[in-house]
Amino acid sequence: MDAPLWTEAHAPSLDELPQPTARDYLSKASAEPLNLILHGPPGVGKTAAVRALAREAHEDPENDLIEINVADFFGRTKKEIRNDPRFEPFLAGRSRMSKRDMINYVLKESASYAPVSGTYKTVVLDNAEAIREDFQQALRRVMEQYARNTQFVITTRQPSKLIPPIESRCFPVRMRAPSEAETVEVLSRVVDREGVEHDDGGLRYVAAYAEGNIRTALLAAQTTAEGEGSVTMDAAYEALGEVGHGEAISDMLGRAERGEFTDARKDLDDLLVDEGLSGSEVLEEVLDAGRERYEGNEERLARLHRLAGEVDLEMSEGNSDRIHVAHLLAELGREA
Repeated sequence: MDAPLWTEAHAPSLDELPQPTARDYLSKASAEPLNLILHGPPGVGKTAAVRALAREAHEDPENDLIEINVADFFGRTKKEIRNDPRFEPFLAGRSRMSKRDMINYVLKESASYAPVSGTYKTVVLDNAEAIREDFQQALRRVMEQYARNTQFVITTRQPSKLIPPIESRCFPVRMRAPSEAETVEVLSRVVDREGVEHDDGGLRYVAAYAEGNIRTALLAAQTTAEGEGSVTMDAAYEALGEVGHGEAISDMLGRAERGEFTDARKDLDDLLVDEGLSGSEVLEEVLDAGRERYEGNEERLARLHRLAGEVDLEMSEGNSDRIHVAHLLAELGREA
């Protein structure tokens, strides 16, 4: 998509979150800051909810909200972390640090800065299911040290991965998957703002297609609007009935097989971030593409299925989709 993504252009305010219970808890947290754990399945709006909380709570949310995606650290090399413009100011001249020390240092420095406006700032750790236990112990110490002026918000699909000392310092907020009616309400608000022609049938079709994933619903509605000019039942069926990413997946597999891992991982990031797919959705399309790509090569196809099975198991345990699908791509290139 060349146009701005609707997931970004129509980021919700607190009162627009589709989950009433979570909305109430976060509204109270905006008035009286406390550490939070937002947990729920992918695509239900955990990160969007934190950003909405920050806009409500801070006069200068751009500076007083610090977002750290755990996969930005644990799925990268030391060089990639140092060269990231968000972390470069913290790590300049510290090339001898281990990756663990780099992560701890960035977190500590982020928490130590005084808020630009008001009395506190918010530090978000996104996709926290990928945090190792030793790092969680360091996080616990930072939370204790900077409790007076820093609110910590942890988002995760699997809160059981967090150690008890962190759980005890945070209030849990469950972000459940929205119902079809709640998803339709979100879609209706966005298409009205975009001035896109639509009907109830089209919105319901998109909501059912998304299966409780708000990110998928918004991207599917945008795909329909851009491709068909409206979000009616007929338009949605036409646009989404054959939606797939076969060419992009095939290109990614080709780069992985040639050992071009950096380019293959960029393709993966495009699918996970820009297209809003979950790791499981990418994996399913990888298998579809592989059946065509390796037709007649039973050994190669069996290897792909074995790797996919391992990755699917790892993701089911709550680990980062990006890290594990990237591992599959790296393994495909081992023979290059």
